[in-house]
Amino acid sequence: MEAVRVLVADDNAQFRQGLRALLTASDDMDLGGEAATGEEVISLAERLQPNIILMDISMPGLNGLEATRRILRGPHIGVLMLTMLEDDDSVFEAMQGGARGYLLKGALKAEILRAIRGVANGEAIFGPGIARRLVQFFSSARPQGYADAFPELTQRGATSSGCSPSTEPIPRSPRSCR
Repeated sequence: MEAVRVLVADDNAQFRQGLRALLTASDDMDLGGEAATGEEVISLAERLQPNIILMDISMPGLNGLEATRRILRGPHIGVLMLTMLEDDDSVFEAMQGGARGYLLKGALKAEILRAIRGVANGEAIFGPGIARRLVQFFSSARPQGYADAFPELTQRGATSSGCSPSTEPIPRSPRSCR
């Protein structure tokens, strides 16, 4: 099995050092490079073509969210956000930008390694706290901001199911329109 090539993007040198130690101690991981700014991670991603980028959001200059959007024009790279920011706006903006996962920096080492492997295998990975909030968001009847967060889903869902758009509080599936 080929090692997963990982690019680390974080402005905190000590945090990068900890990730370097974690990745080099793992037999199936290869540290492809390190970046401290959004501009630097874009340049390195283009040159190194990693499998996974561990991306912080708060970096000087171009932040990790904008860097993710720019990098993911090449679809073979998976971005896993690894950040201290746990607000809804950051999570949704990362997902809308194409990130395949979102972990908080307090995650356990085993959780980080599992997330890297999962994203490398095409999974969407969320830390437990983020996952609970996503489930809560999507399980409410009509969450505030639902249409704004995913406008393409509300329009596409209505047209692809053959239903006319509804003002009902419960989203309809294609089966409910038969």
